[in-house]
Amino acid sequence: MTATTADQDRVRLDKWLWAARFYKTRNLAKQAIEGGKVHYNGQRAKPGKLVETEATITLRLGWQERIVVIDNISDRRRSAPEAQTLYHETEDSVKRREDLAWQRKTMQAAQLPPARRPSKKDRRDIQRFREQNGL
Repeated sequence: MTATTADQDRVRLDKWLWAARFYKTRNLAKQAIEGGKVHYNGQRAKPGKLVETEATITLRLGWQERIVVIDNISDRRRSAPEAQTLYHETEDSVKRREDLAWQRKTMQAAQLPPARRPSKKDRRDIQRFREQNGL
């Protein structure tokens, strides 16, 4: 094992999150880790935690919570398609994010007033909908 591969296998959590493009800077990644928004294998971690393949990372980014599994380790920030090869998101995480996004969209749509008055065709569609659903 050469020194370069040994050094490449030893990557800090904040540096890996930066390289995987979850955060724009290492400082933002460090702040998120210290703020409890990043969990490594289900536990809070420090920014200097060395990452390993097959480890699970839970990230809270705004409204979203992602659960990702580390596939590869890198300490270099590259293009987005290359960064996406470093991890994969669990199916449960994807489904939960999509469900929550749908809920937010429907809640937002329910609260907004219509942009315009309904046309004659819109009124017919509303009446047809009400008749079909017994409203």
